[in-house]
Amino acid sequence: MAPVAVVIGPPGSGKTTIGTGLAELLGVPFRDTDLDIEVLAAKPISEIFIDDGEQAFRELERRAVAAALEEHGGVVALGGGAILSEETQALLAGHTVVYLEVSLSEAVKRVGLNSARPLLVLNPRSQLRKLLDERLPIYERLAKITAVTTDRTPEEVVADLAAGLSAEGAR
Repeated sequence: MAPVAVVIGPPGSGKTTIGTGLAELLGVPFRDTDLDIEVLAAKPISEIFIDDGEQAFRELERRAVAAALEEHGGVVALGGGAILSEETQALLAGHTVVYLEVSLSEAVKRVGLNSARPLLVLNPRSQLRKLLDERLPIYERLAKITAVTTDRTPEEVVADLAAGLSAEGAR
């Protein structure tokens, strides 16, 4: 079993919102690996970072992503940094990876001062800029389909992605 689509992108790009909407439109289940990690750890991601550190979180994340890619036949949303793992990058080969592109200013508006995002605690704008600079080449390389989410409604993005997935399946 393989996911219909694997949604990637930076914080604030709309992975959960778009992923959920896409799954609903396609009539398939939605799975968010961040929620899987919280179930595995029995605590919120922010507490994993505080109690166990980023390295422990990334290990849980690699396991959660591998399980979702193997077990889930619907739409899977990955955490923004999941793509940093070379193991995860290799696992994504052959999957229909959807990259949600968002501008820095739009991502900052969407994320705000959300302290539940441990990598953005001190200065969200500066940290997001750094994350985008580091991750953008990986997102672009892994993507089979790219959807711009800036200044667009979730419904518009979902409709475009459904059409893109249909075209991708026809190839």
